[in-house]
Amino acid sequence: MAKHKQSLPSFRDILVLDRLITGPIVNLLYWGGLGVILLSGFGVIGGVIGVAIGEGPMGWLLTLPALAFGVLIMVILVAIWRSFCEFYLVVFRISDDLRAIRLVEEDEARRRVRPNP
Repeated sequence: MAKHKQSLPSFRDILVLDRLITGPIVNLLYWGGLGVILLSGFGVIGGVIGVAIGEGPMGWLLTLPALAFGVLIMVILVAIWRSFCEFYLVVFRISDDLRAIRLVEEDEARRRVRPNP
């Protein structure tokens, strides 16, 4: 499958909304959100380990389920965040594809109206 390369949008494209620039923005939001999820998850894991160290041997036994639950929640949140961002990318790619189809149809309509000699 050939991958089409997109050029950077021009200033005119941004002003007249001919092209969507949300693809790179969603990419930045994905990495930012992923960083926030991972930092929060590791913060919870660090807090659980800190409590376990402070409580002694019984603390480790009590915090082990919380540690496993924290890791599980972190993995689930990463999967949900990725699917959310992929959904938005798919919607915007559909919009780009529809724009390309419209341009081809307009070009064919112009050729039908004005045939070449």
